[in-house]
Amino acid sequence: MDDLFESPSLSPVCQDILLLRGSRVQLRALREEDAPVFHRLINDWQICRLLPEAPFPYPAATAREWIVSAVIDETARRAFQFAIISRHSGKMIGSVGLRLTRDKTAASLGYWLGKAFWGQGFAAEAASLVIAWAFAELPILSITATVAEGNDASVRILQRLGFQPAGNGHESFICRAGAHLPVQYLSIVREQLSHGDIQVTEKAAGDPPGKPTLLVVAAALIDPEGKILLARRPAGKRLAGLWEFPGGKLEPGETPEAGLIRELREEIGIEVAIEDVAPFAFASHAYDKFHLLMPLFVCRRWAGMPSPREGQVLAWVAPDRLVEYPMPPADRPLIPMLRDFL
Repeated sequence: MDDLFESPSLSPVCQDILLLRGSRVQLRALREEDAPVFHRLINDWQICRLLPEAPFPYPAATAREWIVSAVIDETARRAFQFAIISRHSGKMIGSVGLRLTRDKTAASLGYWLGKAFWGQGFAAEAASLVIAWAFAELPILSITATVAEGNDASVRILQRLGFQPAGNGHESFICRAGAHLPVQYLSIVREQLSHGDIQVTEKAAGDPPGKPTLLVVAAALIDPEGKILLARRPAGKRLAGLWEFPGGKLEPGETPEAGLIRELREEIGIEVAIEDVAPFAFASHAYDKFHLLMPLFVCRRWAGMPSPREGQVLAWVAPDRLVEYPMPPADRPLIPMLRDFL
């Protein structure tokens, strides 16, 4: 079988194609023609006083230069800046973006809205879209946000999205004549993302205290060349952007083998006979809200060509290259066992 995705390197981003859609806003890359609206919205003391890099008054020429710089940075993959568009009106209402660190393992998040759009949930939705996209498509491990002292609304937004306090400091604010003012730092890492796609069984009365156990099942599909199939989790999923072995949660009453066969059919469109899966190992890992238990089966024979059915990206990977693919912590200990086996 040919590689469907030869390596975990990033695919190119085109500013005219990239579009992130939410229920009430959508995000697209900033364009030079956005400058007049950008200037009209941001040239407000109530906004600029909360943004370290924003002057006030905010000159129209600065708005144009900032957008031109944003386009250049995106081409160089140093930063990704989006216009926030109201899906109701089709008009720009603010901006949100990420700037990557030099080693591209982390990013800083920034956002602002025109004052008329404050307090309506637009900022939370825009930030959520960018965070989900970034963890799915960029090799970053964490995102940090800097919040000016007194901007409690922004702190609440970030905390609802899963950010945790990461200390306090001082930043230079251009609109305050470069004065160094107090700020709060908040950050989020992949494993702190929402567990919204994870279902765990609630403990019954009388069960011992502790985290609930989540039982999932996975398969190491091995092709004739000895390569193993991995799937990259799509945007919006917990641990988005990480690679894993295909599989999923068991339904009530299912055996691990039956659940695996069903998941492989639903996830990647292949049919597997029960006699063609063999237990190989299991993973046991404590996440923050549950304990994961994952039996791993090996399979060398199936019907059909694996194809993504749930927004994943698939890759056939040689055993000695598995370490190149970022994986959830529960999956990583399985790599040396598979490498030795093959």
